[in-house]
Amino acid sequence: MMSLIPTKVFFTRGVGRHKSKLGSFERALRDAGIAQFNLVEVSSIFPPNAQIVEKEEGLKYLKPGQIVFVVLAQNSSNELNRLISASVGLAIPKDRSKYGYLSEHHSFGETGEVAGNYAEELAAEMLASTLGLQSHLEWDEEKQAWKLNDKILMTANVTATAVVEKPGEWTTVVAAAVLVP
Repeated sequence: MMSLIPTKVFFTRGVGRHKSKLGSFERALRDAGIAQFNLVEVSSIFPPNAQIVEKEEGLKYLKPGQIVFVVLAQNSSNELNRLISASVGLAIPKDRSKYGYLSEHHSFGETGEVAGNYAEELAAEMLASTLGLQSHLEWDEEKQAWKLNDKILMTANVTATAVVEKPGEWTTVVAAAVLVP
């Protein structure tokens, strides 16, 4: 039987604008480079031993129309001057034979840095909880990274933000972790 455990993951983001909400979502997916796939949203597990690859590399393994699993954060608005964000956070354990976490966060009024940091913290907290070490999770100011008794290999995020620029026009932002077989 074919294994559905992804071996590669890539991260992407996009922004779309259109007179309809659906149209802006489609354009955001196009901007992110993933509109040609049948996307299936899944929960937030980073597969054990999966390799993080650049988007261009990951896309080589996928075909238009293919069913592709993603952890997707999205946000939309048509409120003039509204700041929107969507972010996916990542936390991977040092022991790569164990799974990590991906988190989705979508917000209004947050900068990319604030939204990204929050998504990253969520992923780190979920990993810490799984390892039974939630009280040991600390932010290392010098390294600008989360640490957990030397149990976290890395944390990161991908974030998209945009401001609604025209009255009546929908703006959508997406951030995604794309799981590649």
